[in-house]
Amino acid sequence: MATPAAAGAPGAPAPPRSRKSVTGTRRTVAALFLLPALVLLGALVVYPIGYSVVRSFYDQSGDGFAGVDNYKALFTDEGIRTALKNNVIWVVFAPTVATALGLVFAVLTERVRWGTAFKLVVFMPMAISMLAAGIIFRLVYDQDPDKGVANAVWVGVHDTFAESSAFPKAHPGRDSPLRPQDGGFITKAPVRTGVPVALPLVGVAPDQMPGSAEKAVQARPGQGEITGTAWQDFTRGKGVGTLGAPDPSELGYAGMRIEAVKDGEVVASTKAADDGTFTLPAKADGAQLRLPASNFKEAYNGLDWLGPSLVTPAIIGSYIWMWAGFAMVLIAAGLAGIPRELLEAARVDGANEWQVFRRVTVPLLAPVLAVVAVTLMINVLKVFDLVFIIAPGSSQDDANVLALELYRKGFSEDQPGIASAIAVFLLLLVIPVMWFNVRRLRREVRR
Repeated sequence: MATPAAAGAPGAPAPPRSRKSVTGTRRTVAALFLLPALVLLGALVVYPIGYSVVRSFYDQSGDGFAGVDNYKALFTDEGIRTALKNNVIWVVFAPTVATALGLVFAVLTERVRWGTAFKLVVFMPMAISMLAAGIIFRLVYDQDPDKGVANAVWVGVHDTFAESSAFPKAHPGRDSPLRPQDGGFITKAPVRTGVPVALPLVGVAPDQMPGSAEKAVQARPGQGEITGTAWQDFTRGKGVGTLGAPDPSELGYAGMRIEAVKDGEVVASTKAADDGTFTLPAKADGAQLRLPASNFKEAYNGLDWLGPSLVTPAIIGSYIWMWAGFAMVLIAAGLAGIPRELLEAARVDGANEWQVFRRVTVPLLAPVLAVVAVTLMINVLKVFDLVFIIAPGSSQDDANVLALELYRKGFSEDQPGIASAIAVFLLLLVIPVMWFNVRRLRREVRR
């Protein structure tokens, strides 16, 4: 019989050891701790994906096998094709612009005194949910310049270079000496020097009259000149006021342009004073007085940001507002890891700041820029909230994306088979991008 010493002889087999993980923990214990997470992963991720794949091959009721008919609908259904086109626009522009802005912000904030405060302000939209951001930008893009910030700015800039009319609704009343012509109005008979001309109009709400307008005054006859008054010939109250003559409560059309026209040519022109009175030289004698169409053009109301043509760029703008801060923070972290000696060496060699940025900073940040861009690509492929909240019903079809179309097909139109096919298609689009991101991350770890 072998002695205990013999058991420890060099030729004797070693006693079995319990298998341990890399961290020194027994694999069984590690598996027990991972089990709840694996169960949740299977229930919340693996099972829904598997069920969606299976359901995508069945018809609307779920009883009949439809084959690839649901996948054919992805390329024949008009709504899905529009959504696919918009997704391409999103993937191309949103990550690119957000990453570029993040890069600019990250580089510039290193050179300003209050860089940290600026980063905080830019990153702050990340703390807002997509739903809240959608509501905010629905108001920002409101068509009314008094409500929508975007149109308030746009109209302000426009009106700086092109003055809007103050009388878009003005028109002659009954028994008026004016008749319509080319969008404006002209007197029915020629005018004569020494005979005051009355140009009564109605249709402008009191609160829409120019702020400089004063009480209308009856023009006095002028020697060798044409005089007259253009005013709002309307007094509140039934039977109040005199038709065709200025009353004490009536206001003059301040700034109204008046032209004297002979044989189709303008021989003189002027603008009404604040009390509506105007004066033209003697050469206007025998001419007809015209109020050109420029007096009555509708006031510029800005752009239809949420209309069919601009709704997708407008929503992409709101997405960039939210995610440029995310890109900035990641790029700033990468920028902090760049050896300053390389930048200084480039400057010593004679490179200007633009050359340092383009030939040194950007190439060294390329791995970080790629990670940020790919992460945003994955994010925009799934965008739903902003499009659903911001786009009004009239232009939601034009702003449609795959995630929104999935929701509409699955819940609004009761076509779960097609909705499942869209979900699988979205997964197939995301997988290559995720695989590229994982490969790049592994490559960076090896370095």
